[in-house]
Amino acid sequence: MQTRACILRYIGSMIVLGIETSCDETAAAIVRDDDTGAGKIVSNVVLSQLDDHRAFGGVVPEIAARAHLEHLDAIVARALDEAGLDLAEIDGIAATAGPGLIGGVHVGTITGKAIASARGLPFVAVNHLEAHALTARLTNDLAFPYLLLLVSGGHCQLLAVEALGQYTLLGTTIDDAIGEAFDKTAKLLGLGFPGGPAVQEAAAHGDPKRFSLPRPLKGREGCDFSFSGLKTAVRQAALKLDDPAPRQDIHDLAAGFQAAVCDTVADRCRNAFDLFAQAHDGDPPALVAAGGVAANLALRETLETICVARGVALVVPPPALCTDNAAMVAWAGLERLRAGITSPMDFRPRPRWPLAELSAAE
Repeated sequence: MQTRACILRYIGSMIVLGIETSCDETAAAIVRDDDTGAGKIVSNVVLSQLDDHRAFGGVVPEIAARAHLEHLDAIVARALDEAGLDLAEIDGIAATAGPGLIGGVHVGTITGKAIASARGLPFVAVNHLEAHALTARLTNDLAFPYLLLLVSGGHCQLLAVEALGQYTLLGTTIDDAIGEAFDKTAKLLGLGFPGGPAVQEAAAHGDPKRFSLPRPLKGREGCDFSFSGLKTAVRQAALKLDDPAPRQDIHDLAAGFQAAVCDTVADRCRNAFDLFAQAHDGDPPALVAAGGVAANLALRETLETICVARGVALVVPPPALCTDNAAMVAWAGLERLRAGITSPMDFRPRPRWPLAELSAAE
C-alpha cells in the first residue's frame, strides 16, 4: 500500500474518500485533485445529529456513537452515488482518527480500515485538527506557511502552519474552548442549542455596550485564551435581571458577550502576528480562521478589521467547511497520500491528539 501511494504521487489525479465521525456529524465525502494539485470537492454528505442532542443541551457521546454506527454505511454509499463513482475508482481512504469523542472516532476509523482492507487501498488516519488546518489549501490553494486560528466547540488555538505535519502552537485556551463558552452562555440565557448560532441571532438585536464584561488576558503577552471569567461575568449579570428576564436584556447580554469574545480574539491574534513575524522575518501572508465558530459573522468582521490593518489576508472557508465535514478529512488524506504517507491498519484512534505533536510521517 505504501508503494501504491508513492506511485500515485506521479501519475496525475487522485480520488480520496473521507469519513468524519469525531463528534455529532456523520459525514462522508469524495475529493479529487488534478495534475497541478488543485483540489475539487466531488461530493460532501453530512448527517447532523442536532435533533438527537438538543433536548440534552449538548452532545451525548453514547448517542452520537450509536448514530454513527447506524448511519455511516448509508452516508458513504450516498457520497459515492452523488459523485457518480464506485469504490473501484477510489485511490485511498481517509478517516478521522482523533481527537474527538472516542466512540464515534472508533466507528469512523474501523469503517475506513474495513473499506481500505477490502479494496486493497491505502488508509490514512487523519488528525481532525490537521483537516481543519489544511482546508484553506483545498478552498484557496494557500501556500505554506500561514497563521491558523482554530475555534470550535472543543478547541481554541493559534498555530503557525509551517508545512504538512509541521505546526507550531502559539497559544491555546487555559480553560474553556470558545465554542463551549458560546454553548454555555446560550444555555444560561435560555437561547437553546447549539449555542453559537443562537447567541449570534440574539446579539444581532442587542446593545453590546450595555453590560460591562471582562476581556480575559487582553493586553497581556502571549497568545493564550481564557473564557471562564467572561462566562462567570455573564452569569452574574444574568442573575441580576428580572425573572423572567425581558427579551431585550437577553439580547443585550448576548451582544455584550459576543463583543467581549471578539475583542479578546483580536488581541490574541495581534500577538500571534508579532510572534509569527519574529520567527519568519515578516508577517504571515494569511490568517486562516477554521472551525465551527469561524462561521460567526461578528468574529469574521473583527478578524477582517485586524487583518486589513496589518496587511494580512483573511481566509475563511465557506461555512459548510468550517463546521465538521468529511471533505476536509478527504483533502488531508489526499495531501498525505501525495507525500507518500499512509497509516498502518493497527493505528489506534485517539481521544487526544494535539496538532503541535503531529509529525509529517505519522
